[in-house]
Amino acid sequence: MNIDLTGAVWRKSNKSANNGGCVEVADLGQAIAVRDSKNPDGGVLVFTPHEWDCFLDGAEKGEFRRNG
Repeated sequence: MNIDLTGAVWRKSNKSANNGGCVEVADLGQAIAVRDSKNPDGGVLVFTPHEWDCFLDGAEKGEFRRNG
């Protein structure tokens, strides 16, 4: 998927600490982009809206919690 990030509006959780250890998300309409806030010029992960919705659903259900 070739996505144009020009004009992307990046946002991060308002619960994020100011230590730079956060991810930022941009809703591009046809895709959702995710990047490391410490390295905004680095790589970007891109998901379809369906993939992103599935991820959020799993996060809300606790599917990604570490054991122990």
